[in-house]
Amino acid sequence: MNKQDVIKYCLTLPNTYEDCPFTEDFETVTIKHCDNKKWFALIMQVRGEWYLNVKTEPEYSELLRNSYNYIIPAYHMNKEHWNTIILKENIDENLVKELIEQSYQLTKSKCKR
Repeated sequence: MNKQDVIKYCLTLPNTYEDCPFTEDFETVTIKHCDNKKWFALIMQVRGEWYLNVKTEPEYSELLRNSYNYIIPAYHMNKEHWNTIILKENIDENLVKELIEQSYQLTKSKCKR
């Protein structure tokens, strides 16, 4: 998966939009929920590689980091709740999609009843 593949997939999730959060940086992209404006994916270039930050359950984060060499503690984020996926050629695309969906769910607003 590359940057455009990730963006395209993220935008298939309901009520989402792409945003460039930094005024001088049009390479970095966040994908946000329309209703609460929280982002669930951050795509940025770091030292020539594309990084994707996604939110995960803390107990799952460590397992992912120990199982996949392209998943590391989140770059410039809370490392308990966020992971970085280094977008390389040999990554498991289904896993990346699953993690994007998990991040999407974890960042949705809870309905008050």
